[in-house]
Amino acid sequence: MGKKLWEASKNIKTNSNLYAYEKFISKKFNLKLDHNYIKILNWSIKNSGKFWSSVWDFCKIKGTKSNIELIVSKIFYKNFFLPKSKLNFAENLITKNNKSKAITFISENGFREARNWLELNNNVSKIFKFFNKIKLKKNDRVAAYLPNFIETVEAFLATSSLGAIWSSCSPDFGINGVIERFSQIKPKVLFIVDKYYYNGKEINVIERLPKILQAIKSIKYVIVISYPGKKNILNKLEIKKVKIYHWKELNKIKPDKIKFSKFDFEHPIAILYSSGTTGKPKCICHRSGGVLLQHKKEHQLHCDIKENDNVFYFTTCGWMMWNWLVSALASKASIVLFDGSPMYKKEDLLFKIAEKEKITLFGVSAKYIDALRKSKIFIKNKYKLNKLKTICSTGSPLSKDGFEYIYQNIKKDVHLSSISGGTDIVSCFVLGNLFEPVISGEIQNKGLGLDVDVFNEKGKSIKNIKGELVCKSPFPSMPLKFWNDKDDVKYKDAYFNKFLNIWHHGDYIERKKFGGFIIYGRSDTTLNPGGVRLGTAEIYSEVEKFMEIKESIVIGQTWDNDIRIILFIVLNPNYELNEELLIKIKKKIRKNASPRHVPDKVIAVNDIPRTKNGKIVELAVKNIIEGNVIKNKEALANPEVLEQYKNLKELNY
Repeated sequence: MGKKLWEASKNIKTNSNLYAYEKFISKKFNLKLDHNYIKILNWSIKNSGKFWSSVWDFCKIKGTKSNIELIVSKIFYKNFFLPKSKLNFAENLITKNNKSKAITFISENGFREARNWLELNNNVSKIFKFFNKIKLKKNDRVAAYLPNFIETVEAFLATSSLGAIWSSCSPDFGINGVIERFSQIKPKVLFIVDKYYYNGKEINVIERLPKILQAIKSIKYVIVISYPGKKNILNKLEIKKVKIYHWKELNKIKPDKIKFSKFDFEHPIAILYSSGTTGKPKCICHRSGGVLLQHKKEHQLHCDIKENDNVFYFTTCGWMMWNWLVSALASKASIVLFDGSPMYKKEDLLFKIAEKEKITLFGVSAKYIDALRKSKIFIKNKYKLNKLKTICSTGSPLSKDGFEYIYQNIKKDVHLSSISGGTDIVSCFVLGNLFEPVISGEIQNKGLGLDVDVFNEKGKSIKNIKGELVCKSPFPSMPLKFWNDKDDVKYKDAYFNKFLNIWHHGDYIERKKFGGFIIYGRSDTTLNPGGVRLGTAEIYSEVEKFMEIKESIVIGQTWDNDIRIILFIVLNPNYELNEELLIKIKKKIRKNASPRHVPDKVIAVNDIPRTKNGKIVELAVKNIIEGNVIKNKEALANPEVLEQYKNLKELNY
């Protein structure tokens, strides 16, 4: 076993939701599980139908559960869990209706507002009544071009309460990116913000509306929302055949108690989008029952979220973690929303918020943790994070240095839960739990009910060797379908073209002897010099240690009938890429990764291309340097930086 960084005390374990769940199933199914996560996990995988049915019962899902646990099909994604069960997704998120805090919004400049549960219920009712007035129906699509603020959550809840289908893009998506996504699903309603702020800069969004409406003729109603705490910049808008409302008009509607209709377990709840870095974004349609069940399981059994906890995740509305965060309301927890730059005027701004808001679960990206580490910020000396129980990290692999930085410099007694899944399942394949220790650099284990494994190229299960992340049996949060995907052609191609009837996720991963996992990046960006498969994360973890280097991106260049490794680095101010630094980089990689990982070329650049969610885009750089066409620049947050990778003389010899 690797270096143990933390283990929950006996008191934490016995007061956890996971412990309560173990007692619940032990009594119900006459089991002896001995507070052992592996035993619970194995039972959940072998008894898939019983497991997911028990999650419904333990987590107290509101709805009507059928007696059938699972309809089995030979086709992986045609297995159906809890068929004929009925529920309303929104009803499960707003079961509280008192004056305790439900949602808090904080902008980068410190503006703060909060809604209690009563206000949240009333506001959802107002939008619900507005939707009825405009005759919005079940399965109609509602699109949102909004920041991460309270109104977005209210609009989502009202949409799902009616059985309509939600889809959102954050305002950092440009006009073409929005049109490319929303035009595929033909929404009837569009929510749009007038402006938003990032790093002190005001960005006008409403001026984009005419072009969006010109391109997407299905939109008949637009609701404009002013950015909280700021003056409205809305000019009078008149567009033929489109009715435009302001959020204030909806607020004048008198609220009533919502009569929630119950929808099928398989009823669509939301459409999310693939990154679109390899072509037109795929529209991934998710089912309400499966998402609710999976989120409640992850929140309560893996993250130990309880009633009145304060849950925070740094995310935008264009990322699946937004859906994950909002679902925490179903556990009667309060959620904290942040919009803007996480380091605006203050590198540790988010921890200032965590202290003030008494955050219990604090979620950020591995990149953010690494930025703090490099800035040598000692959080625990500045902030009393007394309420903080869990730190979640996702977006990219968290290095051993990142793990150890958290325990040394943020909080000694905290559950660090590195998690990994994706938009495809709007949840996690591998994540944390309180019954097992936290090992440096490792994600703790599989999610309950998920038969995750690592396969080699021949489809054989492997341990302590890197391979492909797969899931060998069905689960409820598989996508319902891809929108406009006749005969599921795109769906099958995305997940089932590598291994017969087994979900292939596309992550390059290693399963350790004691159950932990290490992710080495996307498998389509692995390096193959001399035919040997190498993970990019192993190079990143070494390069990240250099104070001279701000960030990096590594790709494999086709060269001389082989692949050679090219490392691009962005230097911190006052540093240059000289011979001394070059030797240090190569020496460190050779020693701590392997001689095969040593890059053939190290080239300094000004910036690195990334998606809207902050993930670096290795494939775009590889395509640029090899002269291939970049299919979808709109998926990138900063497509202009690709120009500096063109025609580099260093790559011609």
